[in-house]
Amino acid sequence: MSEPLVLRESTGATVRLVMNNPAKLNALSTDMLNALQAEVDDIANDDSVRAVILSGAGKAFCAGHDLREISAARQSPDKGAAELKALFDRCSKLMLSLQAMPQPVVAQAHGIATAAGCQLVATCDLAVAEETTRFGVNGVNIGLFCSTPMVALSRNIPPKKAFEMLTTGEFISADRAEDLGLINKVSSEASLAKDAEELAGKVASKLAGAVKIGKQAFYTQRHMSTADAYTYTGAVMVENMALDETDEGVKAFIEKRAPNWDQ
Repeated sequence: MSEPLVLRESTGATVRLVMNNPAKLNALSTDMLNALQAEVDDIANDDSVRAVILSGAGKAFCAGHDLREISAARQSPDKGAAELKALFDRCSKLMLSLQAMPQPVVAQAHGIATAAGCQLVATCDLAVAEETTRFGVNGVNIGLFCSTPMVALSRNIPPKKAFEMLTTGEFISADRAEDLGLINKVSSEASLAKDAEELAGKVASKLAGAVKIGKQAFYTQRHMSTADAYTYTGAVMVENMALDETDEGVKAFIEKRAPNWDQ
């Protein structure tokens, strides 16, 4: 039997998902997307998980969509367009699910993160990358503009920089990705996994209910006017304050002690 396309490893309250098709640079084929979606859906309903790390096996994080699969679908005169739409819809569903799940997700990138692979990094809530990692939305080089990756990328970095990447097809370095806000931290090869685990561990140590409320609010308010965002987030603060654990956290701070949370 072949190995599963996604490996799942648990350490305390953190789960690591490893895209496991190194021969194809962990391309987001239909099968890979389905495997990731199944894991994300399962984790989203697991209250024992408080943070997720997403990484790739082999020499690359993710090289984007499987171009052989795309090419094969395109050759079908009857079903080609429908198959391609289904593929991109499936990918979009995964990206939306990653941001909708209550647990923060940390991308651990290395090698390359291109096209939909770059989209995946941009979609995750946090990201660390090995210092030699290259990021790109390179579809324009083969005549396929990275329109769906553009959605996540343009919500992470300044618009003119995103448009430059999309229209030139050039890679950017990990240092440049950090400068632009695509990733949070650049790590050495030796410390990459440790740094991702440390970041995930910090998130996992916080009150799960507060992080869940906050993550949902973070993405919801981004698309509102400033006035509407303040109205919405004020209501979210009230909801958060209603948690018994938050009351305990406030009391613990005032009393200069660690909170006694029964999470």
